[in-house]
Amino acid sequence: MSSVITAGGARVTAGPTRPAAPEHRLHPPHRPHFRAYSFGFWAVTLAFLVNMGFSAVPTPLYVLYQQRDHFSTIMITVIYAVYAVGVIASLFLAGHLSDWIGRKRVLVPALLLNVTSALIFLLAPGLVGLLIARVVCGLAIGLTTATATAYLGELHLRRFGGEVSPRRAQVVATAANLGGIGVGPLVAGFLAEYLPGPLRLPYIVFAAVLLVLAVLVALSPETATRPDPMPRYRPQRVAVPRPARRLFFAATATGLAALSVFGVFTSLAPSFLVDTLHQDSHAVAGLVAFAAFAAGAGAQVALSRADLVRTLRVAPYLLVPGLALLTAGMWLPSLALFVVGGVLTGAGGGLAFRGALTAAGSAAPPESRAEVLSGFFLGAYIGLSVPVVGLGVAGLFVSSRVVMLAFVVLVAAAIVLCGRAVLAHRRDGEAVGGDGDPGRRGGDTAHRDADADARADADADADADTAVRSG
Repeated sequence: MSSVITAGGARVTAGPTRPAAPEHRLHPPHRPHFRAYSFGFWAVTLAFLVNMGFSAVPTPLYVLYQQRDHFSTIMITVIYAVYAVGVIASLFLAGHLSDWIGRKRVLVPALLLNVTSALIFLLAPGLVGLLIARVVCGLAIGLTTATATAYLGELHLRRFGGEVSPRRAQVVATAANLGGIGVGPLVAGFLAEYLPGPLRLPYIVFAAVLLVLAVLVALSPETATRPDPMPRYRPQRVAVPRPARRLFFAATATGLAALSVFGVFTSLAPSFLVDTLHQDSHAVAGLVAFAAFAAGAGAQVALSRADLVRTLRVAPYLLVPGLALLTAGMWLPSLALFVVGGVLTGAGGGLAFRGALTAAGSAAPPESRAEVLSGFFLGAYIGLSVPVVGLGVAGLFVSSRVVMLAFVVLVAAAIVLCGRAVLAHRRDGEAVGGDGDPGRRGGDTAHRDADADARADADADADADTAVRSG
């Protein structure tokens, strides 16, 4: 029996070794069974994409809420940031439950939770309703990311056995996750710009699609086996072995900085577009957010075979110039520079987060990896809320251009310094135990064996495909 631990502690179970693929091809009666797993794989993929997309639907609509209810910019950031509270609580309390009760029994309620969030947006559009809707959405996303990533890996394995690399499922999960967060504001922005009911129609459309997808997922085959006896409930454990703590903290700081970048694109970027660039089109706001997240997903897919060293070295070369162009676009002002900067920043942020997550997963032996990754996500998700709220508060005293300049300098420095710290700790043998642990080899040997290290760190690599629960 083999398994891969995903974010929040969910486990992709490969099951007992058996000659699945050749035998199934020889016996036509099994082909409908194959089709069921194919149906489930694409149903879960769409559900993953749309559910993640819903988490970012309010992005191009915040300006409308601000105009309608006269919210301050800091209140918009608070409405956005409480989403992270829901994600963290969900990962800590229930991110691992699909291992016990089954993937469908967690993913279907997660989809329905976001339908509930949509109804709250529609029926209670005041401040309290917006805050509650965002927390509920965060709870749904915390359940979705771990469960859907594990579910996709298992459905892919059941459909193809060992004849197709599991990397395909990982790439699909990456595209559905980050790509979905980009699709949400894109669709919402165009609906709000060109059709009536801009604060209602996007939620109605996404709620209807989520209901259909919940049915399709419910009809998909289950892949997780319920343990007997059923374990006693406990929250997800968070523990970091002492020898791994320096590497862990460096990786978590890198992840926090990367998520703070994506947090800006799903919270304050539309306000920057209106106030600084004088672009009040909701479609443009949605396109800018989509471009950043699509670039992050594309960069992760393009470098999906790259080892940790290459990933963390490439990330700053995209992120730092991207942040510079983003800031220049605000100061000149220039929409073209702002968008190009957003694309480069999204690509660099996606790679930085993936590298940080892989490093955190390799910082502990397999038996404690779930606890280490839980700590990583709980720490990194601070980047979704605290920096964004800080930017909102700072905006009360200085112009948004000055605030963004300071933010860019801090994030660029954090990504470069923390990324170097991660690589230094890996080189110096800070990582403990585990398969292919580079910590037991000299620096030169570790570099020569980087590809082997990346394969040996497949557990953490799969987690990187849950990529950025921002929104």
